[in-house]
Amino acid sequence: MERSQKEKLVATLHHALADTACVVVTHQTGLTVAEVTDLRRQMRAAGASFKVTKNRLARRAIVGTKFEQLSSMFTGPTAIAYSGDPVAAAKVAVDFANRNEKLRVVGGSLGERQLDANGVKSLATLPSLDQLRARLIGMLQTPATRIASVLQAPGTQLARVLDAHAKKAGQAA
Repeated sequence: MERSQKEKLVATLHHALADTACVVVTHQTGLTVAEVTDLRRQMRAAGASFKVTKNRLARRAIVGTKFEQLSSMFTGPTAIAYSGDPVAAAKVAVDFANRNEKLRVVGGSLGERQLDANGVKSLATLPSLDQLRARLIGMLQTPATRIASVLQAPGTQLARVLDAHAKKAGQAA
């Protein structure tokens, strides 16, 4: 690889990581092209990216980003998964690593907080950002629905009392 290509790769990776919330560092040994393609397809479907990196170039790319503390993890056959969603990359990487022993999660980072392999696995068990938003909206809507039914009940009861009184007055006449 020529020097200009390396500089372009470092700049591209640096720019991609600047807009990223989560990075997962993995070691991949013996993955076939089909397996890597499948993993990349799963990552894209989740809104994440997976890139096999040269350690030296990856270390240069993370300089000046919130992921600088990951520098020590770039040893051996390294690949990184990253996403704007705080849990998407971790979910896919951990799920794939559980099904295929050729991929091993080394660690990662959520923003400026460095995570070990267990931290990444814990992160992968969290619901996605969209799921959390849906839960929050559901929780916010439930009290409003209950309030509306409580406020509506006295009106309904009043209408029944008036109707009963009208019927009683109509029978008396």
